[in-house]
Amino acid sequence: MSLHPSHVWALALAAVWASTAAAQTDPLPSWNKGPTKQAIVAFVTDVTREGSPDFVPPAERIATFDNDGTLWIEQPIYVQFAFALARLKELAPLHPEWKDRQPFKAALEGNLAALAAAGEQGAAYIVAATQAGMTPEAFRQNVRDWLAMARHPRFDRPYEELLYQPMLEVLAYMRANGFKTFIVSAGGIEFMRAFTEKYYGIPPEQVVGSSIVTKFEMRDGRSILFRQPTMNFIDDGAGKPVAIEQHIGRRPVAAFGNSDGDL
Repeated sequence: MSLHPSHVWALALAAVWASTAAAQTDPLPSWNKGPTKQAIVAFVTDVTREGSPDFVPPAERIATFDNDGTLWIEQPIYVQFAFALARLKELAPLHPEWKDRQPFKAALEGNLAALAAAGEQGAAYIVAATQAGMTPEAFRQNVRDWLAMARHPRFDRPYEELLYQPMLEVLAYMRANGFKTFIVSAGGIEFMRAFTEKYYGIPPEQVVGSSIVTKFEMRDGRSILFRQPTMNFIDDGAGKPVAIEQHIGRRPVAAFGNSDGDL
């Protein structure tokens, strides 16, 4: 039996509508079908269904997300460290002593082996020295200006194009089901606050991260906060649950990360 052309067209439209409807009902369309996706959907269903033994009241629906390697790219180096190295070269003429002092010397010479040998503490020195000496507002604007022109060394794309779509879907899915989403990351808290609302829909007050010392000062009759070149807190490993308690005050019922520093 042959179909009239109009019937074929109607069937084609129906297929398109069915496909579109299925996509709209799938909260995680970028995720592969399998146990991980099923577990996320089952978890959200269980904790949001009244009468469920796992029901969580909306006020207690806290979900935390690491940033580097979880929400956006972190290879070949952390984005904030790429920003710090750019700042280091920009500020080097004002600090001639850096040419002979490690880890600044290694960074300026591009000596990656010596830079790696300096470890986390060496990276912290560079971050503190290059991202202090200004107000938090001025620093966040520096970050935005750099992100507007910086490009990833491998992909040659702006960093805002290197967010992980599947995780953006999880953020949206959680929020659609009454979750409050927080970033809890080893990245600098003010560095991340420069872009998290634009990139992830997460406002500054829901960002938890590492920090340098910030002091209140009076300058020219004005009260300001000023960033100091000294580390205050590193939000990694065992520091993360401490920071969650200090900044959020509720234990998360879901936490997303990509390394043992997120456990």
